[in-house]
Amino acid sequence: MTRPAGDCIRSADWSIQSVPTHGETVRFIRTHHYARGAPNTSTYRHGMYRIEFPPLVGDLAGVALWIPPTRAAGESIAGAEWQGVLCLSRLAIAPGVATNAASFLLGRSMRLIDRDRWPWLLTYADTALGHTGAIYKATNWTCLGPVNAGDTWTAPDGSQRGRKRGGHTLLAADMLAAGYKRNAALPKIKFVHKAAA
Repeated sequence: MTRPAGDCIRSADWSIQSVPTHGETVRFIRTHHYARGAPNTSTYRHGMYRIEFPPLVGDLAGVALWIPPTRAAGESIAGAEWQGVLCLSRLAIAPGVATNAASFLLGRSMRLIDRDRWPWLLTYADTALGHTGAIYKATNWTCLGPVNAGDTWTAPDGSQRGRKRGGHTLLAADMLAAGYKRNAALPKIKFVHKAAA
């Protein structure tokens, strides 16, 4: 049960809390996120639930999944403090939820993160999908500008993957033979949020 699109989220109607299992988060992302897939692990996974009859909640209406980035990505914003960087890997909202649901979920998800352990947050807006980073601006992230999106591919099932498979990198010819299509090399916009000192 969700509010009609165009309505604004009322905080009294929604609860942001940890999703019980990683698998539940991944199933939601496969259905509602353009990448159609998610990392194998999560450091934090927060869900957006409509409050039906307090303290009971309804179905999952959105998720935010956080993991540490690669060392290189962490060092690019935090230098020697790279192990204190956490990356918003996936943010997804079910259709029909109010238009401000993404910023509502993101802002409250950020509050549930231990910012002493994770003083740096990192994420990217994908310009290939028309994303501008408006929700990051709305939740006080700092825009660091465009960066190379890397070599990404779309599988026949619509999921997006890179060529790396653990310690092995597939050739472009391998990806094409498996039915993948190379995505346009459009930049992503890099955003960072530093905890207050």
